Amino acid sequence: MAQIWRHNDLSLSTINALNHNTMGEVLNIQFTHIEENLLQATMPVNNATHQPYGLLHGGASAALAETIGSVASWLCIDVEKQICVGIELNCNHIRGKKEGIVTGSATPLHIGKTTHVWDIKIRDERDKLICVSRLTVAVLKKP
Repeated sequence: MAQIWRHNDLSLSTINALNHNTMGEVLNIQFTHIEENLLQATMPVNNATHQPYGLLHGGASAALAETIGSVASWLCIDVEKQICVGIELNCNHIRGKKEGIVTGSATPLHIGKTTHVWDIKIRDERDKLICVSRLTVAVLKKP
């Protein structure tokens, strides 16, 4: 697959700055790794991301998946002329997690002119699969 990132300044600090005043900031999502066709971010598993049984909330996993995939799409578009928005997210929650850190990894399944589809896998520190997601993103003309 060809190089998909369109931005010249792909520093992690630039990418992490996109989280300011967003759900990503509230959930402490941190982008940690970028390479050709791969974007990764971490999220703590703690009281902010738990459901009532003390396990990682499926909605928190979904938020991590959508955050990574949406930012990955943003890195693929002409931000002067386009915006991108999630239009469908599917999550399969494979394993529970009580504490620690999870890492989401997004890779492209399809990068088209009007849609992007991302495969996002969330794993724990032992590389155990926690959640598998697929995010579809619409690429729209900037208003």
